[in-house]
Amino acid sequence: MSGKTVAILGATGMIGQHLLELTLSDPYFERVRILVRKPFTLQHPKLEIKLVDFKDAESFKLALEEVDIILSAIGTTQKNVRGDRKLYREIDFDIPVNAARFGKEAEVQKMAVVSSVGADSHSRNFYLKLKGETEDGLIAVDLPALHLMQPSQLVGKRKEFRLAERIITPIMRVISLLFVGNAKKFRAIQGLDVAKAMIAVVKKEKSGTFRYTYEGIMELAG
Repeated sequence: MSGKTVAILGATGMIGQHLLELTLSDPYFERVRILVRKPFTLQHPKLEIKLVDFKDAESFKLALEEVDIILSAIGTTQKNVRGDRKLYREIDFDIPVNAARFGKEAEVQKMAVVSSVGADSHSRNFYLKLKGETEDGLIAVDLPALHLMQPSQLVGKRKEFRLAERIITPIMRVISLLFVGNAKKFRAIQGLDVAKAMIAVVKKEKSGTFRYTYEGIMELAG
């Protein structure tokens, strides 16, 4: 084993679940630590479960001690926060950016984060603006290696039911075939492929900040 310890944020979401399954089965990772707000029942010899109050800096910092790599798939929706944009920001911005800050203090070497295609801190769209601000916040921390995944429509099974997504997903699968050239970045993509790409890229010895849209993600996912 390489002795690598990976911390996963958002392990209960679609991409997060794939990250958890893949890292637990991958000998590259000796320990897999998930940071969660609620009790988690899965048991595995490599798995460490840390209950964290993400608003408590000390709780958050302790959970990232002796971690080499952070994988963040944390995120929410307007429905889940009932339109509360402050709460939305606390989840989508504060948690990953603080993870990067505290991770740097703990000498974390690599971080891969799920962002979004079109992320732009100057956008008039709330979601894209927030994702852009989150990217800017992560970059400002200056970790040795930061990998920003920018998928478009995500395809795959979720624990929660999203009616609009159920309706649009089959349509997007067909329409995606029409996206060519520079428009390929808007193609729908499997959550599993995003997770595979995140794991593949943190195994590489690359320093700096990198962004990946559809083609880059699919190349990494193999």
